[in-house]
Amino acid sequence: MPRAYFAERAPKPYRVLAYDLTLDYRVGPNRLAGTAVIACSTPAPLDRLVLDLGTFRISKVLVDGRPARFTHRSEELRISPARPVQGEFSIEVRYAGNPKPVPSHFGGLGWDQLTDGSFVASQPTGAPSWFPCDDRPGAKARFRISVTTGAGYDVLATGELASRRRSGASTTWVYEQDAPMAPYLASVQIGRYSSTRLPGTVPQTVHHPSHLAEEVLRDFARQDRMVAAFSAYFGPYPFPSYTVVVTDDDLEIPVEAQGMATFGANHLDGRNERLIAHELAHNWFGNSLTIGSWRDIWLHEGFACYAEWLWWEACGEGTADEHARRWRERLARRPLEYALADPGERRIFDDAVYKRGALTLHALRLLLGDEDFFALLRGWTAAHRHGVVTTAAFIDHAAAFANRSLTPFFDAWLRSRALPTL
Repeated sequence: MPRAYFAERAPKPYRVLAYDLTLDYRVGPNRLAGTAVIACSTPAPLDRLVLDLGTFRISKVLVDGRPARFTHRSEELRISPARPVQGEFSIEVRYAGNPKPVPSHFGGLGWDQLTDGSFVASQPTGAPSWFPCDDRPGAKARFRISVTTGAGYDVLATGELASRRRSGASTTWVYEQDAPMAPYLASVQIGRYSSTRLPGTVPQTVHHPSHLAEEVLRDFARQDRMVAAFSAYFGPYPFPSYTVVVTDDDLEIPVEAQGMATFGANHLDGRNERLIAHELAHNWFGNSLTIGSWRDIWLHEGFACYAEWLWWEACGEGTADEHARRWRERLARRPLEYALADPGERRIFDDAVYKRGALTLHALRLLLGDEDFFALLRGWTAAHRHGVVTTAAFIDHAAAFANRSLTPFFDAWLRSRALPTL
């Protein structure tokens, strides 16, 4: 059965500060051996600790360097330290096995195999498929990810490449992510890739099979302009660089990670620029600003969808208003069975969440005017840079730009099933 993950998941009584993951992966047998050192903090003494972890064999658990008793079932690792912990402490977990996606309402999530390599698609609950963690979107922490694999493979992981060292038939790649990151946004992509550097003030690299070089140059030709446009709309790009991976396999949908996006070979068809814009926008809305509860998913997907419309507007290929009114007509034909602010766990990726979320933003733009609306967005990303956000916080933030209560406006768009007019 899928693990409970929606708003009912209570926060853990301790906070994860950082993950240090040392992984050894063999592509052919799909074999992963890992050591996770997790830095934590708690204000009150604790004699029980719980982490989320998939179906691995655990050889040892240490808490502050001391062996600890543990049980592991139903994707929960329950730990009893040798003595209660308080203040800052560390958990070390040594584990091994064949990583596989964890079940969910949306299919298998997390570490998965490619024809020749592997990739990670964890949203919303797949992080435990490859490392022990506090798997909640608002539980952000720093990451160091070290991966050793065959020397013929490239490893792309979230963060900045800190080192790469070959030893015999293996190469070890080390990535560091200093900006706090939700576990579901951590990613490792392994394959045989060529690299294409894109222009722009933000370093942008596409890693791809060599035979797709021409398609990459065509489909990502305007990504540097997207970065510039979104930086003007939303504020400075929030990470040191942006990495795109194109797998040689087809993927159902592009995969979001922090400072990274993964596309399948099937997405390079010359007609998917909106997907490129959508995934890029998630670096502001989803990666830098991350929701604390999945019920607020419109703060990710509605904003990224609206970024698509803004991109077409910036290119002179239809205004955002034209896109909004076209989508409102479509949504009006299909009654909404839920409130946007609380869609229910099975509907968090429903297309109406994306499009009605974008419509909400466009309605707010019409209400405030362009100058105040874009000032609002830039202020929102600046105030919560690398933080955790909620719908309530966004409503309060918007009210400051309207100089009046916007409760009736947001009640109509977020809490009512009826579709307001523009």
